[in-house]
Amino acid sequence: MARTIIENIVIAQYKKQTFFEFCQYTTIRFFEIVYFEEGSGTIKINGKTVAYSDNSIFVFIPDDIYIIQAETSTTVTAVKFLKSFFRNTTLQNATLPVNNWFRKIEEILNSESHELREMQFETEADRAHLVALVNMVATEYLNKQSFDIFIIQNSLSVILHLIARNIQFINTSDSIKAVKSSKIQQIINFIHANIYNSDLLTTKSLAEEFHMADNYISEYFKKHTDVSLKKYIINYKLKLVETRLKYTDLQYSEIAAELGFTDSSHLNKTFQSYKGITIGDFKASIT
Repeated sequence: MARTIIENIVIAQYKKQTFFEFCQYTTIRFFEIVYFEEGSGTIKINGKTVAYSDNSIFVFIPDDIYIIQAETSTTVTAVKFLKSFFRNTTLQNATLPVNNWFRKIEEILNSESHELREMQFETEADRAHLVALVNMVATEYLNKQSFDIFIIQNSLSVILHLIARNIQFINTSDSIKAVKSSKIQQIINFIHANIYNSDLLTTKSLAEEFHMADNYISEYFKKHTDVSLKKYIINYKLKLVETRLKYTDLQYSEIAAELGFTDSSHLNKTFQSYKGITIGDFKASIT
């Protein structure tokens, strides 16, 4: 049974079932978290099949299609952000940290580790925290008389933060996981975490942050990534621009200001230079 507790967010919980019909939101879903509290079976995701079991957690992004085939009775909770949540913000959603939530989700949208969508965690503590928070949101949902928007809002914020943090862990190569002091991965992580603060991403600031000479950090980055530091930062920003053009109704000037471009003209010139297409033409191609 589903109930919309915040406009354009749907919470659905099913207890000890073997048949599920909650994929009906696929065409309008932007992002979804599915937590299997107990049970076993398989989940077919975009044509590929993976097993689920107790405490499995999956995340889905736009256009993902999944089908659950339960082998034993299964209890599952789903939290669905509909596409309209990030468009035409209503008065009901105006008090929510919508843009902050979008920033967390966009790290997942731009992740390369999506093939099977099952979450992995750097520590079991992170998994336990996420499970507890999902259960807290579900408990509020089950309160038919009223719900506490403060609990739901803050729980969802932390849930998205935990997922984004662990997506970063998934994307880290095994060799770097074994040597967590890898400086190049630290630099990349720092860039991603501070992409909205251009002052922290200057060559001088990065060199100071990582105790390297100004004229060496760019050389070091290029040596280990085969791309210049400046180009990497711009390319990552333009990925985020594309995400906003696809999933939000932000004005070009708003996107430019958020990502540190001088104005919409500067953003458009940079976008065209790197992508070979204007922002307007890109927007038209996806709508």
